[in-house]
Amino acid sequence: MSQMAKRRRESRVARHARVRKTVVGTPDRPRLAVFRSGKHFYAQIVDDVAGRSLATVSTLTKGVRDEVKGKKKTEASAVVGKKIAEVAKEKGIGAVRFDRGGFLYHGRVKAFADSAREGGLEF
Repeated sequence: MSQMAKRRRESRVARHARVRKTVVGTPDRPRLAVFRSGKHFYAQIVDDVAGRSLATVSTLTKGVRDEVKGKKKTEASAVVGKKIAEVAKEKGIGAVRFDRGGFLYHGRVKAFADSAREGGLEF
């Protein structure tokens, strides 16, 4: 890993630590955490009190993988947002706390959040 990449990752981890000081998922309002890699986008709904993941969706999930094939990364993250909203509704989750994972709120993260809100998630 180059020095620049290392510094960029460390900065993101530090930003995430600052966000996590205040964003805590409860059984009433779990945390919606996102992670983006170079190729893929991951989202999971977490109950921090119980310490368990309630739902996960990514661009590698079976139903989503075929849907995002050939799409740009921003469009793919929007598909993940819509899907996580569907899964949350099935599990009776309507409101979440958004954890952007130290990533800046634009591009793929913003597209995901807007899509999840359209799907019915409140945050």
